[in-house]
Amino acid sequence: MDLLALLSDPAAWLALLTLIALEVVLGIDNLVFIAILSNKLPEHQQTRARRIGLSLALIMRIALLMLIGWLVTLQTPLFDLGLQGAPGPYGEPTFETAFSGRDLILLAGGLFLLWKATKEIHHSMSPEDESDDLLDKTPAKAVAQLTFGSAIAQIIALDLVFSIDSILTAVGMTDEVPIMVTAVVITVTIMLFAADPLARFIENNPTLVMLALAFLVMIGFVLIADAFGFHVPKGYIYAAMGFSVAVEGLNMAQRKRRQKG
Repeated sequence: MDLLALLSDPAAWLALLTLIALEVVLGIDNLVFIAILSNKLPEHQQTRARRIGLSLALIMRIALLMLIGWLVTLQTPLFDLGLQGAPGPYGEPTFETAFSGRDLILLAGGLFLLWKATKEIHHSMSPEDESDDLLDKTPAKAVAQLTFGSAIAQIIALDLVFSIDSILTAVGMTDEVPIMVTAVVITVTIMLFAADPLARFIENNPTLVMLALAFLVMIGFVLIADAFGFHVPKGYIYAAMGFSVAVEGLNMAQRKRRQKG
């Protein structure tokens, strides 16, 4: 279908809007990770790290869209350990051990997220290790925590995992590459505008750091489960995240009222 026909097709516009909404929701994980990681850098490097990270995410996603044929082959099993879980309610196995390229990438990404988030939780809970404390925002100590190059390398690693998951979702919704590219560009642009306010909000409310790290632990487990063929509906995940944020919002409002009183 040519571009003019796409622009005049209401179904194409509906697919675009649906895909943008889905990509924005799926991008929350990536945005939270970038916000937490960039907040550990010296203040003058934080915005640049967020912009570079999200720009690389955009480039990576567009490059993957240009390689859709190769990307789809990532879902072909590479090897099988020959193990399956007990049958589910409809006779399907509860988990599988036939791993595709996508599964291996999700597994590596999930393990990385678990390691990174657990490490940061440990640092924030260990007062004797003050140089690694997430709540300490002094530039001198931020340099000791993380270098700019290390932050970008970790952002690239997670960008790859989230980009593959995001693009495979897009491929499942539409066959039109222009629609997918447009949705990705709009989504990352929205994320670019949202990155700085989100990072400042997390920095100004230190209790949210622990909540965000807990989200990353949960996302890590979900990625690992997905790699083993156990698919957790994304709606459950984001409903839990939304509920937790709402409760923390009530706690923050209560603390502010007490301070005023």
